[in-house]
Amino acid sequence: MKHNPGFLKLVNAARARVKEWTVAQVKARLDRGEVQHFLDVREDEEFAKGHANGACHLGKGIIERDVETRIPDKAASIVVYCGGGYRSALAADALQQMGYSNVVSMDGGITAWRNAGYPMEQ
Repeated sequence: MKHNPGFLKLVNAARARVKEWTVAQVKARLDRGEVQHFLDVREDEEFAKGHANGACHLGKGIIERDVETRIPDKAASIVVYCGGGYRSALAADALQQMGYSNVVSMDGGITAWRNAGYPMEQ
């Protein structure tokens, strides 16, 4: 997908402020039980078509509105992902601005997760 320059500028600025892990790093930490919340921030229909095993859905369009109800502990370990790692970087940045201190964006998103052969569910 070709992204617009303004969007890429916004994403790159967010990426400079957030931690990113590869899918292998995320999978290893999930397997060790080190991640409390694994959030898919894609649109509803994207999530319904398939998502990473064990992921919960909290779309990018509503995450800022609903996250404090879903995850009241601002020190909780949170990994967010999207389709390719762009929207998740923006979501991670927003969560940090809201006071969440242990947020990571999964680089490569569900595309990289799927390509690695990691478990999916619908």
